[in-house]
Amino acid sequence: MLFQSDMGKQDAEQVRKTFWSERQEMDEHVRDFADDIFRVATQFAPDIDKVIEKHAPNWRMERMAAVDRNVMRAAVAEFMGFPQTPAPIVINEALEIARKFSSPEAVNFINGVLDSVAKDLNGSTKDDVRRTK
Repeated sequence: MLFQSDMGKQDAEQVRKTFWSERQEMDEHVRDFADDIFRVATQFAPDIDKVIEKHAPNWRMERMAAVDRNVMRAAVAEFMGFPQTPAPIVINEALEIARKFSSPEAVNFINGVLDSVAKDLNGSTKDDVRRTK
């Protein structure tokens, strides 16, 4: 959904409607979780992008491959919205998606950025950094 929103420049509700109309047989728990990640990612998009750029020196979001930036956005949204999920699990899932849809070089880049973000967020005590549903 994040990739579709990013590339198609559609609003969140349009994306949700289109995305789920093509995936009607999806497990309800998977659908709810995906919707939650998408909601956090879109609601806090500017904050998430700032976090990613902070940990990706010399890279601007618009210069990153669309798949890569959206994989990282989803992972950072999960870090922020679901802090109970262990960071290594979030990172591993993001890397699996990157292996399937991006380049081998991107996997290393995404791993490095997300590892740095996770360490930073885990060390933060600010209540506004982590958000819940």
